[in-house]
Amino acid sequence: MFSEVCGLPVVGADGARLGAVRSLTVDAASGRVTHARIGRGRWRRDTVVAWDDLRAAGPGLLAVRPAAGPAHRVPARRELLGSEVLTECGEEHGTVLDAAFDPSTGRLDAVLTSLGEVGADRLLGLGDHALVVRDARGHHPV
Repeated sequence: MFSEVCGLPVVGADGARLGAVRSLTVDAASGRVTHARIGRGRWRRDTVVAWDDLRAAGPGLLAVRPAAGPAHRVPARRELLGSEVLTECGEEHGTVLDAAFDPSTGRLDAVLTSLGEVGADRLLGLGDHALVVRDARGHHPV
């Protein structure tokens, strides 16, 4: 779950603390977590690391793989948690409360909204304003 990963401490390959996971970046079209934004303190800029460059390093701790470093192409910062959810027809489907995903692959399983669960196979895109999902009833815009 996103809520379980956000806040986890992150250490570098040398064991030095880099900061804590501030947020996760999602590519809604592929249904994957692509990057983690690492907060490094109040007055320092966040670091963005590709999700594939992180690994579990014990309970409640993530580590950056030795060859990894800051992401070369930093994706736009769009927050999944707290986003409004709209169907492709423009109908409201609540607000994103959390998201379930496989930490080893980054693959999303479901997005938990204030109006229920949305399967990852229904995700179409995440913009500045909302997460857009396929209509569960099979309706398509004209």
